[in-house]
Amino acid sequence: MKKTISLLSSHDRCEILQILSECFPNPKSELVFKNPYELLCAVILSAQATDESVNRVTPLLFEKAPTPERMVQIGEDGIASIVRTIGLWRAKSHNLFEMSKLLVEKFESAVPRTYEALISLPGVGSKTAKVVMNVAFGLPTVAVDTHIFRVCNRTGFCPGKNAKEVEDNIVPLIDEKYLVKAHHLLLLHGRYVCKARNPMCDNCRIASICKKVM
Repeated sequence: MKKTISLLSSHDRCEILQILSECFPNPKSELVFKNPYELLCAVILSAQATDESVNRVTPLLFEKAPTPERMVQIGEDGIASIVRTIGLWRAKSHNLFEMSKLLVEKFESAVPRTYEALISLPGVGSKTAKVVMNVAFGLPTVAVDTHIFRVCNRTGFCPGKNAKEVEDNIVPLIDEKYLVKAHHLLLLHGRYVCKARNPMCDNCRIASICKKVM
């Protein structure tokens, strides 16, 4: 028997994304970056950390190391001295150094556009790869973080036992015209309205469609 991967009709899913498009007319990453390399670094740093904490350290980091070559030159210790206020800073410093080194050696210092190439980089998992593909290169994919996982389960948009299950199933459920921006629409809704604690259901514009699976 075919597995049900949405509790909502195609019409309801489109309506949710249309409403969220009105709520967030310019959906974009809240990380501060100027190019794909800076985005990749920032997303690696953001694992189990807030965007705000990352944005506090990246201006100095990118001033000292705006390119993979410069990141390799300042070394792990130099990276660590800048990012040590962020959780898991030792591992992240190592990953930034090794990732930059591999970009120089294998990819001519350019951030690759493909999923397979991105996940071959140290510190880059599925979520990070898909964020870079979507945000840096405008590719139609959805990286599922804790906010999107929560929204997809609560609303019934794409229920799953874990983020990977949602990530594997969600793209075919999204109308083509919303594919590029769906990641940020769902993320921002989860961050500011459909919160983990005290979700703002009374002020939620998609409440009448939501399945309210808590």
